[in-house]
Amino acid sequence: MKRNFLSIIVLISAVCCALSLTSASAQEVKKAIAVLHPASGSQVMGTVTFTKTDGGMQVVADITGLTPGQHGFHIHEFGDCSAPDATSAGGHFNPSKNPHAGHDDAKRHEGDLGNIEADSSGKAHLELTDKIMTMSGEMSIIGRGVIVHEKVDDLKTQPTGNAGGRVACGVIGVAKP
Repeated sequence: MKRNFLSIIVLISAVCCALSLTSASAQEVKKAIAVLHPASGSQVMGTVTFTKTDGGMQVVADITGLTPGQHGFHIHEFGDCSAPDATSAGGHFNPSKNPHAGHDDAKRHEGDLGNIEADSSGKAHLELTDKIMTMSGEMSIIGRGVIVHEKVDDLKTQPTGNAGGRVACGVIGVAKP
């Protein structure tokens, strides 16, 4: 009886320790990355990094293969890029159920990043700081999808900004520090 009780205490301690370590590890994520791959027959590819800073989440995107001009740029609800047109990534990440809007609007989808602009050679670079993104908890961006759209996001049409098809998709994962 005493041995069984001791075994149970040891097991409970091990489980609590493992849960504590898992929780601490999730809280310590400071950098994530999405590697974008072509969708819908495009040649669009690139990387998007997410880094925790004192001012919020720094987002840096470098993308190639775009048509010149602006393209909708969003975090979508699923980290699933398996469909050829990336529709498997679902809709915009929006756990707070806010309307679609621009990145700087007070009420917006958590996944609304606005537009990214490609130059005449199809290259785009974007740097912004986001105040509401997190890398832990129910509103974490980890495991979600990053989508680049074929057209400009008008920042008002519900629920997608009328940005058209998906030309690239990547899954946000924990990056090497």
